[in-house]
Amino acid sequence: MTLRRVVVTGLGTTSPLGGDVPTTWQAMLAGQSGIRPLEDEWAQEMPVKIAGRVAVEPSEVLERVKARRLDRSSQFAMIAAREAWADSGLDAAAPDPERLGVAIASGIGGVTTLLDNYDALRDRGPRRVSPLAVPMLMPNAPAANVSLAFGARAAVHAPTSACASGNEAISMAIDLIRLGRADVVLAGGTEAAIHPLPMAAFANMMALSKSTADPTKVSRPWDNGRDGFVLGEGSGVLVLESEEHARARGARVYAYALGAGISNDAHDIAQPDPEGRGGTRAIRQAIEAAEISPSDVKHVNAHATSTPLGDVAEGLMLHTVLGSAVTECVVTSTKSMTGHLLGGAGALEAVATVLALHERMSPPTINLDDKDERVDLDIPTAPRPLPTGQIAALNNSFGFGGANVAVAFGSAGGDQ
Repeated sequence: MTLRRVVVTGLGTTSPLGGDVPTTWQAMLAGQSGIRPLEDEWAQEMPVKIAGRVAVEPSEVLERVKARRLDRSSQFAMIAAREAWADSGLDAAAPDPERLGVAIASGIGGVTTLLDNYDALRDRGPRRVSPLAVPMLMPNAPAANVSLAFGARAAVHAPTSACASGNEAISMAIDLIRLGRADVVLAGGTEAAIHPLPMAAFANMMALSKSTADPTKVSRPWDNGRDGFVLGEGSGVLVLESEEHARARGARVYAYALGAGISNDAHDIAQPDPEGRGGTRAIRQAIEAAEISPSDVKHVNAHATSTPLGDVAEGLMLHTVLGSAVTECVVTSTKSMTGHLLGGAGALEAVATVLALHERMSPPTINLDDKDERVDLDIPTAPRPLPTGQIAALNNSFGFGGANVAVAFGSAGGDQ
């Protein structure tokens, strides 16, 4: 069976750096940070008082009545999906609904809805629990609501693999199109977990940074001063299409979605395999599925969350798979600016990876003042031009439970 080629034709996001793709991308290239002090009253008693809140609140974008029926994670997904859809030009050439799919993931789901309704039950009794609580809190709510908004009647998926969820949704979308089960898929991830319980839990397991430094300086992947990630929120959504479908309607193509690799560590529920064996397999599988060579990979948007073990393990993975070609590969971690969006991270970073290929420019890694000598990678601290010609890029995501996902993207034209 001949597998169909998959292209990226639309991009959407709402993030700590901006309420849409242009503002988010320009902030990335400028090396800006979206990490700020939390102003919520509850945050003042927390061991961690900073996070990456979205730059534009959903209430400024969505209709009030519709927004009230959506958990915050679904609100983010809806905003990003609308932008990606409009950006793709599909409003003027809507696909057959039975050939339109959705794959939008969340690592935690509607946790704020769940906890708010528990508070209502505890404090005011069962009649105060919302009748919409379950449809709002279920992990597939973002995917389901996007499918309703756009009339998607092909497969609607919501993979859950912790911090690899968004990237796994993209890999699933690639498969749906390649196997002929859909022509167009809205794919990505979303997360809204800036709430006292998740933050206290992450802090107590020593995953979050407890630094009291300038909030914009705390997320510092690969730096010797790193001590944990900074929690972020938001969503990223891509429109993926079969190349045939996109060309037939004259769509602009940002990049090719070449292939993906998925594996598991089976090492520990939270800690990565220190030798990076599972992630290595996923990256190697992505390159093989893409039918490219390691020397074609000129850019990597790394998972690199700013944790002591994970950052080093990912460097080992890239050396193992890329070999000597790793010296010609520009590696970055946009989490240095956005914080870690958990299930939305891989999707937002896929948007950045695609734009890096499209515009031939890698965003910087900020706050890298004292690079860990165990990480022998080319990590620019200022925007770096990428080569012309046909090149490829990787987007890596790893999550609790040992989940590993790597997605390979390819440039859409020789000198575009």
